[in-house]
Amino acid sequence: MMAKKKIVVCGGNGFLGSRICKSAVARGWDVTSISRSGEPAWSSVTSSPDPPPWSTSVSWQKADMLKPATYKPMLKDADAVVHSIGILLEADYKGVLTGKESIWGGLSRAFSATKGGSQNPLERQEGEELRPQEKDGQLTYELMNRDTAITLAMEASSQNVPSFVFISAAAGTPILPKRYITTKRDAESTIASSLPKLRSIFLRPGFLYDSSRTFTLPIAFFGSAGSMVNSMIGGRLTWLAGAAVEKPLKADLVAEAVIEAIGDDSVKGVVGTTDIEALANKAWRRGML
Repeated sequence: MMAKKKIVVCGGNGFLGSRICKSAVARGWDVTSISRSGEPAWSSVTSSPDPPPWSTSVSWQKADMLKPATYKPMLKDADAVVHSIGILLEADYKGVLTGKESIWGGLSRAFSATKGGSQNPLERQEGEELRPQEKDGQLTYELMNRDTAITLAMEASSQNVPSFVFISAAAGTPILPKRYITTKRDAESTIASSLPKLRSIFLRPGFLYDSSRTFTLPIAFFGSAGSMVNSMIGGRLTWLAGAAVEKPLKADLVAEAVIEAIGDDSVKGVVGTTDIEALANKAWRRGML
């Protein structure tokens, strides 16, 4: 039996984060979730508005990822810290979709080559907050996908946490700015090179689906079809379609893979779709014993 561990899931009240918490609770682990709002709005992450029974075993804490001093004490004595925070769409992209911003203005800003994140997180002083560099304080890919991850990894390392999991992504897609995936890759490379003593695990799943979010099911269906076609032609569509032709994965499967990876000291570095499935299958077999 896997030894009991203490894990901290930043973004633990989200779609994937809540399932990581659930999987850890099922192992009997000590689980703390950190987010701005605390406990999830359950109807947004499950098919029911009511808290599931396992949720009472999680410590739902509130903190601000831009203010490390608000979460640093919660990392003490943790065996692993998980970064399950990020944004898929930036505010100007959302503004176009909701009609609050002009198509030209919003998309030109969304697809700009660069945007500001925070000050260099590697040069941040003890207790210093992350300061958004965009003039309107926008939460950019650089800030949320990259700088909060680097900062969290640094804080975890300072607390002697042995393992860090970053929920990255398999690839970008043509409908998203390239910066969505480049900021995640920047986070991976910076954490790996700057914190070599930290066992860093970079999970790269494709599209995540679950029956509780019915809109994800048809997307997953077409994604699976695209993945099979891409596989049959030797992956020649990957450069064009990116994550759109990566095999979609059930969110619960990815959550199980995260917990299995934390418990297996041999797992480190990049973990792609095939390895995610292998870890989840290993967890399933463990549960059957």
